[in-house]
Amino acid sequence: MSYNYNGRVLSINSPVVSISVNKRNIVVTDQEKSQLFRFENSAEAKSFLSWVAQA
Repeated sequence: MSYNYNGRVLSINSPVVSISVNKRNIVVTDQEKSQLFRFENSAEAKSFLSWVAQA
């Protein structure tokens, strides 16, 4: 799965094992690795979480 954010492509492999959220930082753990995603504001972080939940 890929998500476009400020000209960058953020990729996550399915299935997602866990998601951790702390203000504007989100850590997504899939079967292969954990990835830290940092956003400029909480609205963008919420949009990303919504996309992950729908995928």
